[in-house]
Amino acid sequence: MIERISVLAGRGRRSEADAVPCLEFRMGDVVSIVGQTGSGKTTLINDIEMFAAGDTPSGRRVLIDGEPAPAAFRDDPACNPVAMITQHTTFLSDLPVGDFLHAHARIRKATPEEMATAVARTLDFANELTGEPIAPASRMTELSGGQVRALLIADATVICHTPIILLDEVENAGIHRGRTLALLRQHRKIFIFVTHDPNITLLSDYRIVMKEGRIAALLPTDEIERSLRPAVTGLDDMMSRLRDQLRCGQRVRPSDLDALRPAQLRSFRE
Repeated sequence: MIERISVLAGRGRRSEADAVPCLEFRMGDVVSIVGQTGSGKTTLINDIEMFAAGDTPSGRRVLIDGEPAPAAFRDDPACNPVAMITQHTTFLSDLPVGDFLHAHARIRKATPEEMATAVARTLDFANELTGEPIAPASRMTELSGGQVRALLIADATVICHTPIILLDEVENAGIHRGRTLALLRQHRKIFIFVTHDPNITLLSDYRIVMKEGRIAALLPTDEIERSLRPAVTGLDDMMSRLRDQLRCGQRVRPSDLDALRPAQLRSFRE
């Protein structure tokens, strides 16, 4: 059972060393990787996904419980402890959702009884994250980007049993961010978000700041930032409700914006 992942420092694009000699991710951690576009966020999660051994452009090394990753982690998809949820989902086959999940459960060597339970739990989990419910008979290629991302997050969490889940800019998928974090925290895994979203960042335990391809800083979420979480979540919920109004064909008036302003923000300012 994996307990921790270590990322030993490499170098950025200007050959400047990472500012953190060793990153330690432990089970139960929720982490954000932040930085400007092109700062090296995706490179870092690619290093983790590939169990870099000094053989990637960054020169970083990834250890599992203090040791190099076994060859099976790279060579056997059924043994790989990492699930990557990306923005690119065009690889998905034209299977009904239920068939796709059953096939994945079979690959993971689930029994028929375990399979039925896992598929039901996965669909329930996914439908907590997305506004439009996903039906088992829906074909994978008919799902929206947000539905696919929600399904893959649920699949990685429930069916895969992978202890490490990497999520690349899931805020762009239209899923409910606060609810996603709350549900994921019920599972003892390492969740690493590449994100530009302030709500996801402040709900994380700490954040890794990337600049010019290197790790520039490691910042735990401090007490002041934790006190701001309700206000930021309230603002995020306000924008979600506003999007829903517009999607449903409703008009927006100044009084609607005033009513949607989160009470948490008003009380914080007072």
